Amino acid sequence: MILVTGGTGLVGCHLLNLLVNKNKKVVALYRKNSNLEKVKKVFSTYSKNSQEIFSKIKWVEGDINDLESLKNIFNDIEEVYHCAAFISFDKKDLKAMNKINVEGTANMVNFSIDFNVKKFCYVSTIAAIGLSTNKFTNEETEWLDNSNPYSLTKKNAEMEVWRGISEGLNATIVNPGVIIGSGFWKRGSGAFFTQISRGMNYYPSGKTGFICVKDVVNIMHQLMEKNIFSERFILVAENWSFKRFFYKVSKSLNLPPPKKQAGKALMYFALIIDFLNSLIFGKKRKLNSASVKSSISTSHYSNDKILKKLKYNFIKIDSSVEDTCNVFLKK
Repeated sequence: MILVTGGTGLVGCHLLNLLVNKNKKVVALYRKNSNLEKVKKVFSTYSKNSQEIFSKIKWVEGDINDLESLKNIFNDIEEVYHCAAFISFDKKDLKAMNKINVEGTANMVNFSIDFNVKKFCYVSTIAAIGLSTNKFTNEETEWLDNSNPYSLTKKNAEMEVWRGISEGLNATIVNPGVIIGSGFWKRGSGAFFTQISRGMNYYPSGKTGFICVKDVVNIMHQLMEKNIFSERFILVAENWSFKRFFYKVSKSLNLPPPKKQAGKALMYFALIIDFLNSLIFGKKRKLNSASVKSSISTSHYSNDKILKKLKYNFIKIDSSVEDTCNVFLKK
């Protein structure tokens, strides 16, 4: 039996579809207020039999920070895909991210060891990879502490997995870039599609790594099937500028692309305005220093390690964006 956490999120949802179609017996952990209808909608983009796929999954209400619920879930579990996470660049969410990303991962590792789980895959992020001053960042690039609270919690969560490995857990870590995929339009990369669909005049000046969600889940499954453990892998198909990405999404949505670049000065000016709107009018913050820094940073990520390990052929980001936009237009 396979346990998947974060099954109502982007990676976990697409992973569940893959596992069921490979005739795997799957248990999906979900929290009380999770929207399972979104999962069915994602399944429907793959097949007309979305309800049948959904019904083959054993859905169990629980929480990675609820030790009692985990005790009941881990019986008969042989493999774990730990996809659950809290994503935020806001320092106000640091406590919650530590609770979910770090403590929650420690709980999953501990229970996997206690219940003799055979295989464990952890979904981290390129935000937990150090940034290189050379041309490309790879898995061995030195980590330097930064001000991004999300990066810090995911890095610390990775350390919990490495601890588990040192205690005998067969585990692997994947570090995806910006993940392109359908189903979740208010958070993650899905929010870009929503924002661009409403019209945008500016694009960020930065550059980063992108990957299709189908590639992420396929690689995770292959690593587990081939018993590749005690390693971490950057998962990036291509390094794109945000300008190129915003242009491609706009074109695929039949919209005019943003024409102006939002450089460092303009982004930090917008950050100040956003802060004042929050302070004076009580509006919810849309920007913070970590997200601004990320949007104007230029980073190049190497995928050499995973290419050599699996001889994998990535989906082109052009195709991934087009497919995601087609789903978005039909939603």
